[in-house]
Amino acid sequence: MTTLMIKPRLRWACRRGMLELDVLLAPFVEHGYDALTEPEKHIFERLLACDDPDLFAWFMGHAQAPDPALQALVQVILNRVRV
Repeated sequence: MTTLMIKPRLRWACRRGMLELDVLLAPFVEHGYDALTEPEKHIFERLLACDDPDLFAWFMGHAQAPDPALQALVQVILNRVRV
């Protein structure tokens, strides 16, 4: 699937039940997703499959993702938002 076909699906998946997650994930898809490597893009899709309470805890620093690859991507997204 090409990026043109994937991005609308990702935009939709970034619409979460929590505004805090929406403001982190949606801008990242628009401005940071294309810079990811192919393996990182797959990790991002796995990240979007996680539950909102888990994502909230990881992004707010209350907990770490059990998978180091997911935690690394959380940090990439947070670093991108801080710029």
